[in-house]
Amino acid sequence: MKTYKKFLGDIDLTKDLTLLLVIGGLYSLSAALSNTFVNIYLWKQSGEFIDLGIYNLSIVVLQPLTFILAGRWAKKVDRVIVLRMGVIALALFYLSVLFFGERAGDYLVVLGGLLGVGYGFYWLAFNVLTFEITEPETRDFFNGFLGTLSSAGGMIGPMLAGFIISRFASFKGYTIVFTISLTLFSIGVVLSFFLKRRSAVGSYRFIRIIKERKQNLNWKYVTNAHFFQGLREGTFVFIITVFVFISTGSEFAIGTFGLVHSGISFIAYYFASRFIKKRHRKRAILIGGLLLYAAIFIIVFDVTYARLLIYAATIAVAYPILLVPYVSTTYDVIGQGWKAADMRVEYIVVRELFLNFGRIVSILLFIISITAFNEDKSIPILLLFLGAGHTIIYLFIRKVDISLS
Repeated sequence: MKTYKKFLGDIDLTKDLTLLLVIGGLYSLSAALSNTFVNIYLWKQSGEFIDLGIYNLSIVVLQPLTFILAGRWAKKVDRVIVLRMGVIALALFYLSVLFFGERAGDYLVVLGGLLGVGYGFYWLAFNVLTFEITEPETRDFFNGFLGTLSSAGGMIGPMLAGFIISRFASFKGYTIVFTISLTLFSIGVVLSFFLKRRSAVGSYRFIRIIKERKQNLNWKYVTNAHFFQGLREGTFVFIITVFVFISTGSEFAIGTFGLVHSGISFIAYYFASRFIKKRHRKRAILIGGLLLYAAIFIIVFDVTYARLLIYAATIAVAYPILLVPYVSTTYDVIGQGWKAADMRVEYIVVRELFLNFGRIVSILLFIISITAFNEDKSIPILLLFLGAGHTIIYLFIRKVDISLS
């Protein structure tokens, strides 16, 4: 296979690996431009936390259901086609946001469901392709470099979006930003046609891979870890941005927050991918998880913009330390699992099911806490509880017994 000249470390880039990185980078830039601001867009229309809870719950409910369907199609049709469907669905989401406009708050379940469908198709295919295109020797590089691209998108996207939105009255700036995201996803669809087609054979047996948890302890530990990963992500993915907006009333401040976070993360991902070796993975996961939990105490009792910026910088260092070895370990466990070559799609589906179960529980707890108790008192307590999720990851990963040499 033709390879490109190595330009980082000892890695040679194949055509498919390069294309997958570019598509992932475009996705990250588009998501950084708009996804954060969709929550603010909805918040400005109602000012109610419950609306954000319903919208985000719709996403994480439809996403695992779509994963199951996408997994079947990936086995019966083609992974690249499933990836393309995901990107198209995400483009349709932004078309819908543009169409509904200032009435978007009346269609929370529709918008959230459509985004969940897009995520389901996209991430199932992207994760399976990552597993197939990378090897154990290139996974740390791929995950680290993809994180670097995501951070670059995170630097450019929120700042650009915040600037555009702040320059226009009413919701016109949001329309421009969502249109840019739609364009980027369209480019991603075109690039997907250059990926080598990857069809699969055999039956679709994701229930069998769920049961594999009883036979394969490594797989049980990894899926349990993903549940707790989702427990934090479900609520934190939207609540922090709302805190920034409440503290400042400015979309441009959200862009600055994203710039600080992603600028530091950009550097951290580079060093994490270069210097976290296989023998250091578990220790890095522990350090990253503890740092992520410690960061919550910066903002939980006193939410100010200055504290939020410090929080952004802290998690920007912590996430790469945790995620680069964590994702690589997950793929290694899958790679050594029962019939991994034939069941790789099912392994990815089951992993994402556990991740999204955690997110569902997280958002349900958020909805319960703000409806049954005072928001100002219940949200800080809830964040302290949910925020432990990434720290708990280590308690499972440390038990994983696999040769990483």
